Amino acid sequence: MSLDSSLKTGNALKRHRNVLTRAERLEKLTEDGRWDDSQEVTGLPKVGHRKVGVAKKKKKKDDEE
Repeated sequence: MSLDSSLKTGNALKRHRNVLTRAERLEKLTEDGRWDDSQEVTGLPKVGHRKVGVAKKKKKKDDEE
């Protein structure tokens, strides 16, 4: 029997995750200046976490070749 491709864990840590852990959310909020240690940990504001796409470089065509 074959293993379904969604169950493979070879690159699971490299994949983009939509859900952040509480520590990651606090870190992101601290960077943005929206969090300080005097606030409650419950009821955190939402944090947008988008994957940053890397643009591919276009190859320049050399007419001299």
